Amino acid sequence: MSLEQIKQEIKEMIIEECEKDEFEPSDIKDDVELFSSKSGLELDSLDALSISMALKKMYGVRLGDSKEFRRTVTTIEKLAEFIHSEKNG
Repeated sequence: MSLEQIKQEIKEMIIEECEKDEFEPSDIKDDVELFSSKSGLELDSLDALSISMALKKMYGVRLGDSKEFRRTVTTIEKLAEFIHSEKNG
């Protein structure tokens, strides 16, 4: 699976899991911090938990608690790289 495919899946999952139906995947920029006001998503710690649980279910990766997740994985780009490296050893 390519990084671009992972990015697309992550964006679709965030929209679904965080009930952000007013967004399209193309609205989410790869290099903008997800948990900042710049993303426009208005994500909070409950969203971080939902995203973390969905990533575990989708990809079998564990990201720790929501605070650790928010510190470690800040952008779509970094999240996709993390998943890609975990899946491809």
